Amino acid sequence: DRITEVTDELRRLIKEFERELAIIRGRVDGLEARVGELEATQFSTTTRLKGQADFFTGAIQYADRDECNDEGGDCNSDAFNFSYRLTLNLNTSFTGKDRLYTRLRAGNMSNQWTQTDSYLADAKSGDNTLKVDKLWYSFPIGSEFKATVGALIENYYMIETPTRYKPILKAFKLGGYGAVLGASTGQGFGLQWRQDVDPGEPALNIAANYVADGGDGAKGDSKEGLFGENTDAYFLSQIGYGNRQWYIAALYALKNAGQREECLTDEAGLTSCSNVSGAKAAMGYSTPRAKDLGHPLNAVGLRGYWSPQDSSWIPSISAGIDFGFADSQFDGNSEAVKGWMVGLNWKDAFMKGNKLGVGVGSYSSYATSVKGQGWPDDENFAVEAYYDFRVTDNIVVTPAVFWVDDAYGQEQIDGQNKFGGLVKTTFKF
Repeated sequence: DRITEVTDELRRLIKEFERELAIIRGRVDGLEARVGELEATQFSTTTRLKGQADFFTGAIQYADRDECNDEGGDCNSDAFNFSYRLTLNLNTSFTGKDRLYTRLRAGNMSNQWTQTDSYLADAKSGDNTLKVDKLWYSFPIGSEFKATVGALIENYYMIETPTRYKPILKAFKLGGYGAVLGASTGQGFGLQWRQDVDPGEPALNIAANYVADGGDGAKGDSKEGLFGENTDAYFLSQIGYGNRQWYIAALYALKNAGQREECLTDEAGLTSCSNVSGAKAAMGYSTPRAKDLGHPLNAVGLRGYWSPQDSSWIPSISAGIDFGFADSQFDGNSEAVKGWMVGLNWKDAFMKGNKLGVGVGSYSSYATSVKGQGWPDDENFAVEAYYDFRVTDNIVVTPAVFWVDDAYGQEQIDGQNKFGGLVKTTFKF
């Protein structure tokens, strides 16, 4: 717009740098073409895709395989195997503040890694079919509230994560995957409130949600559906305080469960009665005795973590303990359950970027009181250790070992305790 002001000196400079200016023009034209090509072939203007592939190689060994088989147990799946899990995460935002989350997963882990007493936290059973595994939508209400509605969701997505320990065994997930936390994917909704504070400052948060566990919410049966009397209904609430370095939370859960007594009279006029299950409480990892409830379970839990400010020989500590109580109706029903765990992580262990982890605790929630029987012999125990070796920013190799003792509590078969070893290789993209 000021071309008339071009001076002789400016004309001289333009002529002197004519070659450089031509190169710059060519580069700009090339960039415009590449941008146009990207816009024409991009996946989505609103969705970001992140993926992860996990390879697992390893095996388990029974304490006494022959004795386990003699006792009637199925103790034959301890071969060395190679399996995988693939995860595709799609995060979509329409306003910049909301989030539609879709998770696609596939796996072929129909082996010991998906058995109840050696289930891995990252396991995925299946026949290599890619399926929608999670689907939920969250959006803000004002500056401090967030609402979530999920067609396929678990309750822990709708609370603040109360642990920093990432386990090998699923039983140690979330500070204990049993009485308070731990459910199958279902239909639900929740509301979260978080105090608005400066970054890094401790904040108070409160959350409450409801999930129809195991897909019951999608059923059309009159006694099931989202709020049916036989629905595995699961109400969870949490109040917590802390920041990224330390955090403590108290949790309360109400899990629907019930049994009724059904009596039949035969031709001879003799009447026999038995307990028939109604709703089954979403008990996560629990012994068969702990799952045998005759009334909804009220569960309370305490979770927390602490991390040192700098990497050192002092580990981060995550811990959790749960207690559950039910007003059982029939002899043999559990009246009280318990579970606990402690997880330690050493950041930058032996080498910068690597991590060492050790976890101990009850493998699952176990019954501490049974109607008509008092204190049962239902306790169990597990320990694990692993080391994350970071090959690159996107590849991590994790050798791990674990031992599971009496996972089924008083229903445990002699010789069924397990020692496992594996190597997990994670690729992120």
